[in-house]
Amino acid sequence: MLSAIGMGSLEELFVDIPANVRFPELRLAARLTEMDLDQELRKLSRRNRSLECGPSFLGAGCYRHFIPATVDYVLQRGEFYTSYTPYQPELSQGFLQAMFEYQTMICRLTGMEVSNASHYDGATSLAEAVLLALDAGEGRRTRIVMSPYVHPNYRAVVDTYLKGTDSYLDVAEERYDGAIALSERIDDETAALVLQTPHFLGGIEDLTGVADTVHAKGALLIVVVDPIYLGLFKPPGDFGADVVVADGQALGITASFGGPSLGIFATRRKYIRRLVGRLVGQTEDSEGRRGFVLTLATREQHIRRAKATSNICTNSALGALAAAVDLATLGERGVRRVAELCFHKSHYAAARISEIPGCAVNTQAPRSEFFKEFVITLPVDAATVISRLRKEYGVIGGYDLGRSLPGNDNRMLVAVTEMNTRKEIDRLVAALHQIVA
Repeated sequence: MLSAIGMGSLEELFVDIPANVRFPELRLAARLTEMDLDQELRKLSRRNRSLECGPSFLGAGCYRHFIPATVDYVLQRGEFYTSYTPYQPELSQGFLQAMFEYQTMICRLTGMEVSNASHYDGATSLAEAVLLALDAGEGRRTRIVMSPYVHPNYRAVVDTYLKGTDSYLDVAEERYDGAIALSERIDDETAALVLQTPHFLGGIEDLTGVADTVHAKGALLIVVVDPIYLGLFKPPGDFGADVVVADGQALGITASFGGPSLGIFATRRKYIRRLVGRLVGQTEDSEGRRGFVLTLATREQHIRRAKATSNICTNSALGALAAAVDLATLGERGVRRVAELCFHKSHYAAARISEIPGCAVNTQAPRSEFFKEFVITLPVDAATVISRLRKEYGVIGGYDLGRSLPGNDNRMLVAVTEMNTRKEIDRLVAALHQIVA
Protein backbone atom coordinates (compact mmCIF):
# COMPACT_ATOMS: atom_id res chain seq x y z
CA MET A 1 0.00 0.00 0.00
CA LEU A 2 2.88 2.38 0.79
CA SER A 3 4.34 1.71 -2.64
CA ALA A 4 1.00 2.41 -4.33
CA ILE A 5 0.81 5.88 -2.78
CA GLY A 6 4.48 6.70 -3.31
CA MET A 7 5.70 6.37 0.28
CA GLY A 8 8.97 4.71 1.25
CA SER A 9 8.11 3.92 4.87
CA LEU A 10 5.40 4.14 7.49
CA GLU A 11 7.26 7.03 9.17
CA GLU A 12 7.18 8.98 5.90
CA LEU A 13 3.41 8.58 5.80
CA PHE A 14 3.09 10.51 9.07
CA VAL A 15 5.75 13.16 8.42
CA ASP A 16 3.16 15.97 8.25
CA ILE A 17 2.11 15.33 11.86
CA PRO A 18 4.18 17.45 14.30
CA ALA A 19 6.73 15.31 16.16
CA ASN A 20 5.54 16.43 19.60
CA VAL A 21 2.12 14.87 19.05
CA ARG A 22 3.28 11.81 17.13
CA PHE A 23 3.13 8.39 18.78
CA PRO A 24 4.92 7.35 20.98
CA GLU A 25 6.08 10.87 21.91
CA LEU A 26 2.62 12.15 22.84
CA ARG A 27 2.87 15.07 25.26
CA LEU A 28 -0.48 15.10 26.94
CA ALA A 29 -1.60 17.42 29.72
CA ALA A 30 -1.80 16.07 33.24
CA ARG A 31 -4.89 14.04 33.95
CA LEU A 32 -7.89 15.89 35.34
CA THR A 33 -10.60 15.03 37.79
CA GLU A 34 -14.11 14.72 36.39
CA MET A 35 -15.04 18.10 37.87
CA ASP A 36 -11.96 19.83 36.41
CA LEU A 37 -12.52 18.17 33.04
CA ASP A 38 -16.14 19.35 32.99
CA GLN A 39 -15.01 22.93 33.67
CA GLU A 40 -12.35 22.73 30.96
CA LEU A 41 -14.81 21.45 28.38
CA ARG A 42 -17.32 24.17 29.26
CA LYS A 43 -14.55 26.76 28.86
CA LEU A 44 -13.72 25.39 25.41
CA SER A 45 -17.39 25.29 24.40
CA ARG A 46 -17.74 29.01 25.14
CA ARG A 47 -15.36 29.65 22.24
CA ASN A 48 -18.07 28.41 19.88
CA ARG A 49 -20.62 30.89 18.58
CA SER A 50 -23.98 29.25 17.99
CA LEU A 51 -27.03 30.66 16.27
CA GLU A 52 -28.44 31.40 19.72
CA CYS A 53 -25.69 33.95 20.51
CA GLY A 54 -27.46 36.83 18.82
CA PRO A 55 -29.58 37.77 15.81
CA SER A 56 -28.69 35.28 13.08
CA PHE A 57 -29.21 35.60 9.32
CA LEU A 58 -27.09 32.62 8.34
CA GLY A 59 -28.65 29.94 6.13
CA ALA A 60 -27.32 28.45 2.88
CA GLY A 61 -28.91 25.07 3.63
CA CYS A 62 -28.98 24.98 7.44
CA TYR A 63 -31.54 27.17 9.23
CA ARG A 64 -32.75 28.34 12.61
CA HIS A 65 -36.44 27.51 12.93
CA PHE A 66 -38.64 27.25 16.00
CA ILE A 67 -38.79 23.73 17.45
CA PRO A 68 -41.88 22.93 19.57
CA ALA A 69 -41.12 21.48 23.02
CA THR A 70 -43.00 18.31 22.08
CA VAL A 71 -40.22 17.35 19.66
CA ASP A 72 -37.49 16.92 22.28
CA TYR A 73 -39.96 15.39 24.73
CA VAL A 74 -40.84 12.59 22.31
CA LEU A 75 -37.28 12.12 21.02
CA GLN A 76 -35.89 11.58 24.50
CA ARG A 77 -38.33 8.88 25.48
CA GLY A 78 -36.29 5.73 26.00
CA GLU A 79 -38.32 3.56 23.63
CA PHE A 80 -37.58 5.98 20.77
CA TYR A 81 -34.12 7.25 21.67
CA THR A 82 -32.60 3.77 21.79
CA SER A 83 -34.25 2.56 18.56
CA TYR A 84 -31.99 4.42 16.17
CA THR A 85 -32.28 1.71 13.53
CA PRO A 86 -34.98 -0.95 14.03
CA TYR A 87 -33.10 -4.02 12.82
CA GLN A 88 -35.66 -6.14 14.68
CA PRO A 89 -38.91 -4.53 13.55
CA GLU A 90 -41.08 -7.00 15.38
CA LEU A 91 -39.75 -5.46 18.61
CA SER A 92 -40.19 -1.85 17.46
CA GLN A 93 -43.84 -1.45 16.45
CA GLY A 94 -44.11 2.04 17.92
CA PHE A 95 -41.04 3.23 16.07
CA LEU A 96 -42.17 1.66 12.81
CA GLN A 97 -45.57 3.33 13.17
CA ALA A 98 -43.84 6.68 13.68
CA MET A 99 -41.83 6.12 10.48
CA PHE A 100 -45.03 5.18 8.63
CA GLU A 101 -46.64 8.41 9.80
CA TYR A 102 -43.52 10.33 8.73
CA GLN A 103 -43.71 8.80 5.24
CA THR A 104 -47.39 9.70 4.97
CA MET A 105 -46.79 13.33 5.94
CA ILE A 106 -43.87 13.65 3.51
CA CYS A 107 -46.05 12.37 0.67
CA ARG A 108 -48.73 14.95 1.51
CA LEU A 109 -46.14 17.71 1.78
CA THR A 110 -44.36 16.96 -1.51
CA GLY A 111 -47.38 15.89 -3.56
CA MET A 112 -45.81 12.49 -4.23
CA GLU A 113 -47.11 8.93 -3.82
CA VAL A 114 -44.31 7.13 -1.96
CA SER A 115 -41.71 8.19 0.59
CA ASN A 116 -38.98 6.19 2.24
CA ALA A 117 -38.06 6.42 5.93
CA SER A 118 -35.33 9.01 5.17
CA HIS A 119 -31.69 9.32 4.16
CA TYR A 120 -28.74 10.98 5.87
CA ASP A 121 -29.29 14.48 4.47
CA GLY A 122 -30.52 16.38 1.44
CA ALA A 123 -27.31 15.87 -0.53
CA THR A 124 -27.42 12.09 -0.04
CA SER A 125 -31.08 12.02 -1.07
CA LEU A 126 -30.27 13.86 -4.28
CA ALA A 127 -27.39 11.52 -5.10
CA GLU A 128 -29.64 8.50 -4.58
CA ALA A 129 -32.34 10.11 -6.74
CA VAL A 130 -29.79 10.50 -9.53
CA LEU A 131 -28.88 6.81 -9.25
CA LEU A 132 -32.56 5.90 -9.43
CA ALA A 133 -32.94 7.97 -12.61
CA LEU A 134 -29.89 6.37 -14.22
CA ASP A 135 -31.30 2.92 -13.43
CA ALA A 136 -34.93 3.62 -14.35
CA GLY A 137 -34.51 5.67 -17.53
CA GLU A 138 -35.45 4.51 -21.01
CA GLY A 139 -32.44 2.79 -22.57
CA ARG A 140 -28.87 3.24 -21.40
CA ARG A 141 -28.55 6.86 -20.33
CA THR A 142 -25.45 8.37 -18.73
CA ARG A 143 -26.01 12.14 -18.57
CA ILE A 144 -27.52 14.16 -15.71
CA VAL A 145 -28.40 17.77 -16.51
CA MET A 146 -28.36 19.98 -13.42
CA SER A 147 -29.13 23.61 -12.77
CA PRO A 148 -26.09 25.67 -11.69
CA TYR A 149 -28.22 26.95 -8.82
CA VAL A 150 -28.53 23.60 -7.10
CA HIS A 151 -26.70 23.81 -3.75
CA PRO A 152 -22.91 23.48 -4.45
CA ASN A 153 -22.53 20.86 -1.70
CA TYR A 154 -25.28 18.75 -3.24
CA ARG A 155 -23.60 18.99 -6.62
CA ALA A 156 -20.31 17.88 -5.10
CA VAL A 157 -21.90 14.82 -3.47
CA VAL A 158 -23.60 13.80 -6.73
CA ASP A 159 -20.32 14.23 -8.57
CA THR A 160 -18.60 11.99 -6.00
CA TYR A 161 -21.29 9.31 -6.38
CA LEU A 162 -20.71 9.26 -10.15
CA LYS A 163 -16.94 8.94 -9.91
CA GLY A 164 -15.70 5.72 -11.45
CA THR A 165 -18.87 5.21 -13.50
CA ASP A 166 -19.62 5.97 -17.13
CA SER A 167 -22.27 8.48 -16.05
CA TYR A 168 -21.53 12.18 -15.71
CA LEU A 169 -22.93 15.45 -14.44
CA ASP A 170 -23.62 18.27 -16.90
CA VAL A 171 -24.05 21.55 -15.01
CA ALA A 172 -25.18 24.48 -17.12
CA GLU A 173 -22.55 26.96 -15.93
CA GLU A 174 -23.21 29.48 -18.69
CA ARG A 175 -26.01 32.06 -18.56
CA TYR A 176 -29.07 30.55 -16.89
CA ASP A 177 -32.44 31.41 -18.41
CA GLY A 178 -34.73 29.37 -16.21
CA ALA A 179 -36.04 25.84 -15.86
CA ILE A 180 -37.83 25.64 -19.22
CA ALA A 181 -34.73 26.73 -21.14
CA LEU A 182 -32.65 24.20 -19.22
CA SER A 183 -35.14 21.41 -19.92
CA GLU A 184 -34.60 21.95 -23.63
CA ARG A 185 -31.02 20.72 -23.18
CA ILE A 186 -32.35 17.21 -22.55
CA ASP A 187 -31.32 14.69 -25.21
CA ASP A 188 -31.47 10.91 -25.73
CA GLU A 189 -28.47 10.42 -23.43
CA THR A 190 -30.02 12.31 -20.50
CA ALA A 191 -31.46 10.33 -17.59
CA ALA A 192 -32.71 13.27 -15.52
CA LEU A 193 -33.00 17.01 -15.12
CA VAL A 194 -32.25 18.27 -11.60
CA LEU A 195 -33.72 21.57 -10.39
CA GLN A 196 -33.93 23.22 -6.99
CA THR A 197 -36.67 25.51 -5.75
CA PRO A 198 -36.06 27.69 -3.91
CA HIS A 199 -32.56 27.37 -5.35
CA PHE A 200 -29.27 28.02 -3.59
CA LEU A 201 -29.67 31.81 -3.93
CA GLY A 202 -33.23 31.71 -2.61
CA GLY A 203 -35.00 32.25 -5.94
CA ILE A 204 -38.22 30.44 -6.79
CA GLU A 205 -38.14 28.37 -9.98
CA ASP A 206 -41.17 28.24 -12.27
CA LEU A 207 -41.73 24.53 -12.88
CA THR A 208 -44.74 24.98 -15.18
CA GLY A 209 -44.42 22.75 -18.24
CA VAL A 210 -40.95 21.50 -17.35
CA ALA A 211 -42.01 17.91 -16.63
CA ASP A 212 -43.80 17.65 -19.99
CA THR A 213 -40.65 18.65 -21.86
CA VAL A 214 -38.47 16.29 -19.82
CA HIS A 215 -40.83 13.32 -20.07
CA ALA A 216 -41.27 13.79 -23.82
CA LYS A 217 -37.57 12.99 -24.14
CA GLY A 218 -37.70 9.97 -21.85
CA ALA A 219 -35.97 11.53 -18.87
CA LEU A 220 -37.02 12.08 -15.25
CA LEU A 221 -37.51 15.33 -13.38
CA ILE A 222 -35.84 15.54 -9.95
CA VAL A 223 -36.65 18.54 -7.76
CA VAL A 224 -34.84 19.64 -4.60
CA VAL A 225 -37.03 21.69 -2.26
CA ASP A 226 -37.12 23.42 1.11
CA PRO A 227 -39.82 21.60 3.14
CA ILE A 228 -40.94 24.87 4.76
CA TYR A 229 -41.52 26.34 1.29
CA LEU A 230 -44.03 23.56 0.62
CA GLY A 231 -46.28 24.93 3.35
CA LEU A 232 -47.15 27.89 1.14
CA PHE A 233 -46.41 26.99 -2.46
CA LYS A 234 -47.58 24.31 -4.89
CA PRO A 235 -45.54 21.10 -4.39
CA PRO A 236 -43.29 19.69 -7.15
CA GLY A 237 -45.53 16.60 -7.36
CA ASP A 238 -48.30 18.78 -8.75
CA PHE A 239 -45.93 19.93 -11.50
CA GLY A 240 -45.18 16.35 -12.57
CA ALA A 241 -41.87 15.78 -10.78
CA ASP A 242 -40.73 12.15 -10.62
CA VAL A 243 -38.59 12.45 -7.50
CA VAL A 244 -38.67 15.12 -4.79
CA VAL A 245 -35.81 15.37 -2.30
CA ALA A 246 -35.08 17.78 0.51
CA ASP A 247 -33.02 18.35 3.60
CA GLY A 248 -35.35 18.01 6.56
CA GLN A 249 -33.22 19.93 9.08
CA ALA A 250 -35.83 22.71 9.08
CA LEU A 251 -38.40 20.27 10.49
CA GLY A 252 -37.64 20.04 14.18
CA ILE A 253 -33.87 19.51 14.01
CA THR A 254 -31.39 21.99 15.50
CA ALA A 255 -28.63 23.44 13.34
CA SER A 256 -26.03 21.65 15.53
CA PHE A 257 -23.10 23.42 13.80
CA GLY A 258 -24.09 21.81 10.50
CA GLY A 259 -25.37 18.35 11.38
CA PRO A 260 -26.64 15.72 11.72
CA SER A 261 -29.59 16.29 9.46
CA LEU A 262 -32.34 14.39 7.65
CA GLY A 263 -32.69 13.41 4.00
CA ILE A 264 -36.22 13.47 2.56
CA PHE A 265 -36.89 11.24 -0.46
CA ALA A 266 -40.27 10.86 -2.20
CA THR A 267 -41.18 9.49 -5.60
CA ARG A 268 -43.92 8.03 -7.80
CA ARG A 269 -45.47 4.67 -7.00
CA LYS A 270 -44.16 3.15 -10.24
CA TYR A 271 -40.62 3.54 -8.89
CA ILE A 272 -41.40 1.93 -5.54
CA ARG A 273 -39.26 -1.14 -6.26
CA ARG A 274 -36.34 1.10 -7.12
CA LEU A 275 -36.78 3.11 -3.93
CA VAL A 276 -33.57 3.38 -1.98
CA GLY A 277 -33.21 2.82 1.75
CA ARG A 278 -35.93 1.81 4.20
CA LEU A 279 -39.64 1.69 3.52
CA VAL A 280 -42.14 1.00 6.31
CA GLY A 281 -45.42 -0.59 5.26
CA GLN A 282 -48.74 -1.20 7.01
CA THR A 283 -50.16 -4.71 7.12
CA GLU A 284 -52.34 -7.07 9.21
CA ASP A 285 -51.38 -10.10 11.25
CA SER A 286 -53.16 -13.47 11.19
CA GLU A 287 -55.77 -12.12 13.62
CA GLY A 288 -56.53 -9.02 11.56
CA ARG A 289 -54.69 -6.60 13.81
CA ARG A 290 -52.86 -3.67 12.21
CA GLY A 291 -49.08 -3.91 12.20
CA PHE A 292 -46.05 -2.24 10.63
CA VAL A 293 -43.08 -3.86 8.89
CA LEU A 294 -39.98 -2.94 6.96
CA THR A 295 -40.81 -3.87 3.39
CA LEU A 296 -39.17 -3.85 -0.05
CA ALA A 297 -35.77 -3.85 1.65
CA THR A 298 -33.45 -3.27 -1.28
CA ARG A 299 -30.31 -2.60 0.74
CA GLU A 300 -27.11 -4.61 0.36
CA GLN A 301 -27.47 -5.77 3.97
CA HIS A 302 -30.81 -7.42 3.17
CA ILE A 303 -30.40 -8.88 -0.31
CA ARG A 304 -27.66 -9.82 -2.75
CA ARG A 305 -25.48 -6.90 -3.80
CA ALA A 306 -26.25 -7.44 -7.49
CA LYS A 307 -29.94 -6.85 -6.82
CA ALA A 308 -29.57 -3.97 -4.35
CA THR A 309 -30.63 -0.49 -5.45
CA SER A 310 -27.98 1.14 -3.26
CA ASN A 311 -25.29 0.35 -0.71
CA ILE A 312 -26.61 3.04 1.63
CA CYS A 313 -26.40 1.58 5.13
CA THR A 314 -29.11 3.16 7.21
CA ASN A 315 -31.17 6.33 7.65
CA SER A 316 -31.66 9.28 9.97
CA ALA A 317 -34.44 7.58 11.90
CA LEU A 318 -34.26 9.86 14.93
CA GLY A 319 -34.25 12.89 12.63
CA ALA A 320 -37.26 11.52 10.77
CA LEU A 321 -39.04 11.09 14.09
CA ALA A 322 -38.25 14.72 14.94
CA ALA A 323 -39.71 15.82 11.59
CA ALA A 324 -42.84 13.72 12.12
CA VAL A 325 -43.44 15.18 15.59
CA ASP A 326 -42.73 18.70 14.34
CA LEU A 327 -45.18 18.36 11.43
CA ALA A 328 -47.82 16.74 13.63
CA THR A 329 -47.48 19.49 16.23
CA LEU A 330 -47.65 22.35 13.72
CA GLY A 331 -50.37 20.81 11.60
CA GLU A 332 -51.28 22.00 8.11
CA ARG A 333 -52.14 25.53 9.26
CA GLY A 334 -49.01 25.80 11.38
CA VAL A 335 -46.67 24.81 8.55
CA ARG A 336 -48.38 27.33 6.30
CA ARG A 337 -48.05 30.04 8.95
CA VAL A 338 -44.31 29.38 9.35
CA ALA A 339 -43.87 29.61 5.58
CA GLU A 340 -45.84 32.87 5.46
CA LEU A 341 -43.70 34.39 8.19
CA CYS A 342 -40.49 33.38 6.42
CA PHE A 343 -41.75 34.82 3.14
CA HIS A 344 -42.98 38.16 4.48
CA LYS A 345 -40.13 38.77 6.93
CA SER A 346 -37.48 38.04 4.29
CA HIS A 347 -39.18 40.44 1.88
CA TYR A 348 -39.34 43.11 4.58
CA ALA A 349 -35.61 42.65 5.22
CA ALA A 350 -34.79 42.80 1.51
CA ALA A 351 -36.81 45.99 1.06
CA ARG A 352 -35.05 47.69 3.99
CA ILE A 353 -31.57 46.61 2.89
CA SER A 354 -32.17 47.76 -0.69
CA GLU A 355 -32.58 51.31 0.70
CA ILE A 356 -28.97 51.33 1.93
CA PRO A 357 -26.71 53.23 -0.50
CA GLY A 358 -24.31 50.79 -2.16
CA CYS A 359 -26.38 47.70 -1.42
CA ALA A 360 -28.34 45.94 -4.16
CA VAL A 361 -30.71 43.02 -3.54
CA ASN A 362 -30.93 39.94 -5.79
CA THR A 363 -28.92 41.42 -8.67
CA GLN A 364 -27.62 38.74 -11.07
CA ALA A 365 -29.96 36.15 -9.54
CA PRO A 366 -31.88 34.12 -12.15
CA ARG A 367 -35.27 35.15 -10.73
CA SER A 368 -36.33 38.09 -8.60
CA GLU A 369 -39.00 36.10 -6.69
CA PHE A 370 -37.52 34.53 -3.57
CA PHE A 371 -38.41 32.63 -0.42
CA LYS A 372 -36.63 33.02 2.92
CA GLU A 373 -33.23 33.85 1.34
CA PHE A 374 -31.95 36.58 -0.93
CA VAL A 375 -28.64 37.92 -2.20
CA ILE A 376 -27.10 41.27 -1.30
CA THR A 377 -24.41 42.76 -3.51
CA LEU A 378 -22.12 44.85 -1.30
CA PRO A 379 -19.60 47.60 -2.09
CA VAL A 380 -16.97 45.70 -0.05
CA ASP A 381 -15.98 42.07 0.58
CA ALA A 382 -18.76 40.01 2.16
CA ALA A 383 -16.21 38.35 4.47
CA THR A 384 -15.28 41.77 5.88
CA VAL A 385 -18.92 42.72 6.40
CA ILE A 386 -19.73 39.41 8.11
CA SER A 387 -16.72 39.75 10.42
CA ARG A 388 -17.61 43.30 11.41
CA LEU A 389 -21.27 42.40 11.95
CA ARG A 390 -20.23 39.74 14.44
CA LYS A 391 -17.44 41.58 16.24
CA GLU A 392 -18.85 45.11 16.37
CA TYR A 393 -22.61 44.59 16.39
CA GLY A 394 -23.15 41.08 17.77
CA VAL A 395 -25.04 40.01 14.65
CA ILE A 396 -24.42 36.74 12.83
CA GLY A 397 -24.56 37.86 9.21
CA GLY A 398 -25.30 35.90 6.06
CA TYR A 399 -23.23 33.48 4.02
CA ASP A 400 -20.22 34.68 2.01
CA LEU A 401 -21.03 33.47 -1.51
CA GLY A 402 -17.37 33.77 -2.49
CA ARG A 403 -16.77 30.60 -0.48
CA SER A 404 -18.89 28.56 -2.91
CA LEU A 405 -19.16 30.62 -6.09
CA PRO A 406 -15.87 32.07 -7.42
CA GLY A 407 -16.10 35.73 -8.34
CA ASN A 408 -18.82 36.49 -5.80
CA ASP A 409 -16.67 37.81 -2.96
CA ASN A 410 -18.84 40.91 -2.58
CA ARG A 411 -22.15 39.04 -2.41
CA MET A 412 -23.83 37.77 0.75
CA LEU A 413 -26.71 35.30 1.04
CA VAL A 414 -29.10 36.39 3.80
CA ALA A 415 -31.64 34.03 5.40
CA VAL A 416 -34.66 35.30 7.35
CA THR A 417 -36.94 32.84 9.15
CA GLU A 418 -39.91 33.13 11.49
CA MET A 419 -37.37 33.38 14.34
CA ASN A 420 -36.12 36.80 13.23
CA THR A 421 -38.08 39.66 14.79
CA ARG A 422 -38.60 43.06 13.19
CA LYS A 423 -36.25 44.48 15.82
CA GLU A 424 -33.50 42.04 14.78
CA ILE A 425 -34.00 42.84 11.10
CA ASP A 426 -33.84 46.58 11.81
CA ARG A 427 -30.68 45.98 13.84
CA LEU A 428 -29.09 44.21 10.85
CA VAL A 429 -30.10 47.05 8.53
CA ALA A 430 -28.65 49.68 10.86
CA ALA A 431 -25.39 47.76 11.22
CA LEU A 432 -25.05 47.29 7.46
CA HIS A 433 -25.68 51.00 6.94
CA GLN A 434 -22.83 51.86 9.31
CA ILE A 435 -20.44 49.34 7.74
CA VAL A 436 -20.94 50.17 4.05
CA ALA A 437 -21.66 53.89 4.38
